[in-house]
Amino acid sequence: MELDRLVNACLMPGFSGATLPAWGADALADGLAGVCLYGQNLTGEGPPVAERVAAITAAARAVRGDVLVALDEEGGDVTRLEYTVGSSWPGNAALGVVDDEAVTFAVAAGIGAQLRRVGVDVDLAPSVDVNSDVANPVIGVRSFGADPALVARHGVAYVQGLRSAGVAAAAKHFPGHGATTVDSHLGLPVIDADEATFRERELPPFAAAVRAGVDLVMTAHVVFPALDTAPATLSRRLLVDVLRGELGFTGVVVTDALDMAGVRAAHGLAGAAVLSLAAGADLLLLGAEDGEEHCAAIRTAVRAAVADGTLAEARLREAAARVTALRRRLADAERP
Repeated sequence: MELDRLVNACLMPGFSGATLPAWGADALADGLAGVCLYGQNLTGEGPPVAERVAAITAAARAVRGDVLVALDEEGGDVTRLEYTVGSSWPGNAALGVVDDEAVTFAVAAGIGAQLRRVGVDVDLAPSVDVNSDVANPVIGVRSFGADPALVARHGVAYVQGLRSAGVAAAAKHFPGHGATTVDSHLGLPVIDADEATFRERELPPFAAAVRAGVDLVMTAHVVFPALDTAPATLSRRLLVDVLRGELGFTGVVVTDALDMAGVRAAHGLAGAAVLSLAAGADLLLLGAEDGEEHCAAIRTAVRAAVADGTLAEARLREAAARVTALRRRLADAERP
C-alpha cells in the first residue's frame, strides 16, 4: 500500500551477513531508502572488504538505481572499509591538533574517493561534537577538539572534502554529544548546560556545517533539559525550531540508530520511530540486527499513528520527499 512505501522511503536498516539478503532486495524494490553497512558485514572469511562492499552496493543498485548506501567512515577509531585492521586515515582528534584545514579537506576527499569506488554515497561523518568533557566515553578522539571554532572550521573542511569526491556528509551528533559521560548506545545522556552554554559551545559547528551545505544532519540520543525534556532525536524544539528554523537547514535529518538504548529503552524501537518522525526526522537509521522485523514493526506503528492522528500523513510525506530528493540527486551525480 502507498503508506507502507512512504514509510519505506524513510528507512535505512542494516542487515546481517556479507551479502544483501533477499528481504533487503525485496524492500528496496518496495521503496526502501537504502541500507547502512556495519562492521559485522565486513568480517569473517571471504573477499577483501572493498570487494565485499562493492558487491553489496552493486546488488542493491541492481534492484533500484537510486538506493542510498551509507556507513561510518570517520578515520581514526571508526572505520568500516578497514574494519579488521584499523584505519590508515587520521581521525578527527589528530586533524584538530594539526589544525590545517587543507589537510582535513584532503583526508576527507581521500576517504570519499575510496567510498565512491565501492559505491557508497553517504558517509555518516564528520562528528562535529565539541569534546568538552574529557570523561566522554563515546566521542573523545572522534572530535576535532574542545574549541567550538576549531571544530566548526574542520567540520566544514571535512564536509567539503567528502563533497569533492561526490559523497554526501552527515554532520553529527546534533545538537552535540561532546559534554556527556554516558554512552547513548547504552543509556540516555543528560547534559545539564544552560541555554547560553548550549548556544555558545554546541551549536557553532552545526551552524557552520549547515552554511557549508551539508546534505544530512544526524541526531543525538541526548537530552538538553534547558531546551527540552525529550531526547534530541525526539525533540521538535531542537529538530524543527532550532535546526531548521534558526540554523536554516533544508537537508535530510537522519536519526542515530534507533535500536540504541538512548531512545529504545523508553519507547521501544517502533515507538521511537514514530516519535522521531513526528519531531521532524526524515530518515530513520536502524542497526545491523533484525532489520526485516524492525522495518515491519515500524510500518505497522506508523500506520497506526497516522490512523489515530499521532503522526500527520503530511509529515511522513515531507520526510519521504526529502530523502527521495537526496537519493535522486546523488544517483544523477553518478551518471556520466
